[in-house]
Order: sequence, then C-alpha cells, then structure tokens
Amino acid sequence: MENHNFTIEGRNAVLEAFRSGKTIDKLFVLDGCQDGPIRTIVREAKKHGSIVNFVPKERLDQLSETGKHQGVIACAAAYEYSTVEEILQKAREKNEPPFLILLDGIEDPHNLGAIIRTANLAGAHGVIIPKRRAVGLTATVAKASAGAINYTPVAKVTNLSAVMKELKAEGLWFACADMDGEMMYRQNLTGPIGLVIGNEGEGVSRLVRETCDFAVSIPMRGDIDSLNASVAAGVLSYEVVRQRMSLC
Repeated sequence: MENHNFTIEGRNAVLEAFRSGKTIDKLFVLDGCQDGPIRTIVREAKKHGSIVNFVPKERLDQLSETGKHQGVIACAAAYEYSTVEEILQKAREKNEPPFLILLDGIEDPHNLGAIIRTANLAGAHGVIIPKRRAVGLTATVAKASAGAINYTPVAKVTNLSAVMKELKAEGLWFACADMDGEMMYRQNLTGPIGLVIGNEGEGVSRLVRETCDFAVSIPMRGDIDSLNASVAAGVLSYEVVRQRMSLC
C-alpha cells in the first residue's frame, strides 16, 4: 500500500489528485462557490465516490495547513484501499477459506487501527469498511495499526449489505457480533466466514444485521455489558483462529 499526503489544497492540486487516481475520502468545498473549476472538481469527486461537504470559509481555514486552499481541500487516504476481489484472491493464494472482518460504522481511528492489527495477527485476509459514517485510512489509523496496514488489505464499499449478499454467493457465511446472539463457543466459525462488528455506540445496523446468517456473543462475567469494538473484534477473531486450529 502506498503512502499519501493526508490533505491536498488548492484547485489545481485537488483536480490533479482526482485525475491521477489518488483515493480521496472527503472533499471540502467553500459553500456557495459555483464557478467552473469548482464545478469540475465536484463532478470528479462524485464520479470517484468521494464524500463532498460544502462548508463555510472558517471551516476551510481551520483545515488548511498552507492558508492557500482556494476554496477547496481534499482529504486523501493515508494508504491505498484494496478491492474485495483482491482480498478474496489473497485467501485463494494461501489456499485458505476466506476470513474477513466487516466493520459497520467504526468511527474511532484508534479502534480501526487496532482492528487492522488484530486482523493481521489472526490471519484474516482483509477488512471491509463502508464509505459513509465511518473513519477511513487516516494517518492515525495507520499509526494505531502498528504497521499492519502495510500487510492487511482494507476495502471500502458503498453498500455493506449488498457486498455481503455478493459474498454469500461465493460461499461465505456472516456472523454478527451481538450481545443477544448464541455464545461464540457454540457456533461453528470454521470455513469461509465474515465477522461483522458494529458501531461503537449503536452496534450493527438493522439492514446489515438482517443480512447476517447468525449472531454470536462473547461471554460476559462482569458488571457492565459491552466491550470496546476493537476488543470484541479481537476476542471473536481468536475464536475463529481456535476453531480453525482444532481442525488441523
């Protein structure tokens, strides 16, 4: 995965970033600015699936590192994204049943980085995240992953449940992390599987939960009833590892 600058400022620089194929997570544009160059940049952003935010000048000034943003700032991914197909190909090359971790709306970059780190160590073939209402591959995420971001592919998709349905056709089963699910030790987590971890506060969204094949829970013995998202991902990932090792 190739490293990129995190912010790109100025009209020509932003336009060239899009045209060169750089992955732009978000575009911030001066609200009310509708001249030709800005319209061209916005059109490119929509074509590439980037999120466009129209903001006041004060917000752009806050984001700007150079003070010369010309009414537009792009936030580029700190690292390049992979595709879902590339993740499946990685599993095929290793001659292993696919093991994916899908994140439904993780917003904390430290959580995402920690999950990528766990995914690497647990032998997951990749991580899938949604484009909207979720953190992307920022420099903070890269740091929190402790280098795992260089080895574990991350795919960013428009519609998580639609991708899950496509992967089901490839033979994957999906286990949703849910406190009301069956105890993880009683579920069969071997074979081609995707672990679905929800948002830090709200958990897995309704549509994504309904697309899962079953729900799985982690035994709780304390006085509170939930784990941090990255810890839950770690516990469940290693139950997948344990069950796969028991087959060897």
